[in-house]
Amino acid sequence: MHRRAVKNLTFALATLLASSLAQADDLLQRIQQAKQITIATEARFAPFESVENGKIVGYGVDLMNYVLKDLPDVKVKQLDLPFQGILPGLDAGKFDFVVTSVTVNKARFDQFAFTAPIAESTVALLKRADDASVSSLSDLNGKIVGSQSGSGQLQVLMAYDAKLKAEGQPGLTGIREYVSFDEAYADLALGRLDGVAQSLSNLGPLIKSRPGLFVTLNEMLGPKTYYGWVGRKGEDSASLVKLFSDGIGRANRDGTMKALQEKWFGFSMDVPADAMPEPSI
Repeated sequence: MHRRAVKNLTFALATLLASSLAQADDLLQRIQQAKQITIATEARFAPFESVENGKIVGYGVDLMNYVLKDLPDVKVKQLDLPFQGILPGLDAGKFDFVVTSVTVNKARFDQFAFTAPIAESTVALLKRADDASVSSLSDLNGKIVGSQSGSGQLQVLMAYDAKLKAEGQPGLTGIREYVSFDEAYADLALGRLDGVAQSLSNLGPLIKSRPGLFVTLNEMLGPKTYYGWVGRKGEDSASLVKLFSDGIGRANRDGTMKALQEKWFGFSMDVPADAMPEPSI
């Protein structure tokens, strides 16, 4: 075939594909036609997501693979990104969906479409096991506590500090923000922090992996909250959000979720199967 004819045929096929994708009713149909979904993840959040031998693994990945059995011919392009850029990137349309542990709060609930909960995210206070100066939450007056920048856990910590001060107590001396929780754990171990505000479900495996170093307080820093996955609000993303939420609900009801939680956390959590409860903070 003449080179010009080949070029014209290639252009025609590309135009036809672009036209077909443009005519798709919504994001899910475009994903099915393109046979690829682009997922955003922060793979520095063990045991939900972490990197082993160059591959993203964890509770979230296993649960995602279960859900995506409903899209058998679709390839997953999973991006490992800093958490601080994930929700703004979703809002800007840089990827299709967020499969990472996002704590629901009022501001996020109003702006984005959450799936049913994947786990509980209630925030606990992690401390050094040998630090006798912190035995209750009230002991945090005059202390320095860290958390991840832009996280729901940081919001809970800041709200607790404001509560202390509203009650006429000194409150925290400082709140330090970190790009990743691993950095905060390192500073806590070195004595640069007095505590880290993190979700209890993340802390069990951490404490087990470093016996004798860390413990949590029995009191929680904030009210019961949940992790969910996130899509954009609106008709274009509605069917994709429903596909993920329905799959999570199915995993919750058929025992898959509890089995994966036992595998990755060493315990299981009772979370709602139908929809994300409206947050209180």
